[in-house]
Amino acid sequence: MKTTGTPRPDSRSEATRLLCAGAYLDLDFRRRVIEELVEHEERPVAPSLGIDVVPVLTHALRARSQDVLTAVLLTGLWAAFFATGFVTDTGSLPEAPLPWAGLYAVVCVVHWLGQAAAGRGSAVYAVDRTTLRRALKGHASLRALRAVGPPVLQVAYWAAALVALFEGMGSWAALLFPLLLALPVWMHRQRVASVMRLELGREAFAHHPRAVPRSRYHRRIAATIDREQYAGLTIYDPSRPFIGMGRPYEPWSFVLELKPRDGAKGDLRVPFTARAVVDLIRPRLEALRDSAAATSRDRLKDLEVEEFVYLPVGPHRPEVRYDEPVVRRHLQDAVDEGGEARRYFLRVRVGAWDEQVVVSVLVRVHTQGGMLVLEVVPHVLTPVKPEFRAVDVIAARGEDDILRDGARALLSAPAAGFASAVSALRTAVAGFRTWLADPRRAVPDGPAGSVREIAGVRSVSLFQEMDISRYVKTVQDRIASGVRDALRSQGYETDQFEQQIVQVSEGGVFIGSMSGGAVAAGSGAQARNTTKDGGS
Repeated sequence: MKTTGTPRPDSRSEATRLLCAGAYLDLDFRRRVIEELVEHEERPVAPSLGIDVVPVLTHALRARSQDVLTAVLLTGLWAAFFATGFVTDTGSLPEAPLPWAGLYAVVCVVHWLGQAAAGRGSAVYAVDRTTLRRALKGHASLRALRAVGPPVLQVAYWAAALVALFEGMGSWAALLFPLLLALPVWMHRQRVASVMRLELGREAFAHHPRAVPRSRYHRRIAATIDREQYAGLTIYDPSRPFIGMGRPYEPWSFVLELKPRDGAKGDLRVPFTARAVVDLIRPRLEALRDSAAATSRDRLKDLEVEEFVYLPVGPHRPEVRYDEPVVRRHLQDAVDEGGEARRYFLRVRVGAWDEQVVVSVLVRVHTQGGMLVLEVVPHVLTPVKPEFRAVDVIAARGEDDILRDGARALLSAPAAGFASAVSALRTAVAGFRTWLADPRRAVPDGPAGSVREIAGVRSVSLFQEMDISRYVKTVQDRIASGVRDALRSQGYETDQFEQQIVQVSEGGVFIGSMSGGAVAAGSGAQARNTTKDGGS
């Protein structure tokens, strides 16, 4: 199988570029990407909103391979380091050899633990640079010790090794091997810096060919991802709906009894269906996009409107068909059936802040039993982790930064070397676990995670929150106008509908009388029934 030859514009998006860089800068992110996409091959990929998953997986696999290569080189050097501790210059065993290799191993472990405590698990560019002054100001002593302890311990080792060498109690190996151990780390950093500069820099990424895996096994997985990530349907597990859409943002729904308008009974000969409502909502959303494109630079000008269907877990992944005729048939059959398992949605997507904030509004309509049910489920994908932006700093350093980067490699070698060893060990365990589980023959399952969601932060800025609220409210207004026009065109009353939908101060949706009651959705929202004479 071959991957798609003409990738979507999402392959060049800023979010895709940052996720590719994150595969080198964040071990945990890389591990989870490979775990979801490779180790659990039985799971379809979640919908890709504003990103292309294949290049992200490709760079994650390349970063893991580089870690393994670095770990192999370091293992050989460590073996030689320990061997010299048991042999004197004359080739005989010393009476009381100083365990310099063991002492330096302790230094490396302490460095790595301090790095892990700081939340940085990467083998490259991961030194905690918190200064003594910053660590001690307004923080607990334990945090200060974490920041200052490892560098002090490293300096103490070098001082002890120098003193012991001058006093005739040490060995040249105690000084030489720590320098040699920094060499693979420096080579690793140079390889990563080259990728950041030549492939993932802003200008380079826009023109560089789309990255695809090299091995035949991983190319097959990438081809499957290409088949699924932009399709008009997705497989889901009932306990994990909407994977890939982000966090819910004030979902709401209402139920309305369909009452014929006086003097309009003749219009009711045409069935009032969900398709009729959707066909009136969609042009209003498209008109909103065209209007924004003509009058402003607002991200609404790039608003996307797509029909989408969720299918429950059933056949094995290779047996699910994503070709256009099959998807179209699912959409046509699901829009009016109102089933529990197969669910149709009209998906409206706005990618803002260079795809850092993605707002998706899912709309579902029921018209059975003389009732109209409207379900609106907004979701938000939060910005990519800010540390991934280090790609621009690394790419800007250029090739003339070799000496300075060598110094950085020497300082970061204790933690980076140990972290690369941990990464290689995890790779071996993961490979054995994948081979043992044989995911291609595992029980079918739905997506359990999304590459884009894994890389997201927990919160958004105030500006971004304002934009999210504006996008959601604007889209909801167009949805409401489309439903209102659908009711009018079919000869149904709209007064009750117009009274039911009211925007409240915190962005909730007021739902008026429903069998004599009132419901308000959203944190802090309030609901109140209002009669025609103004009473409540």
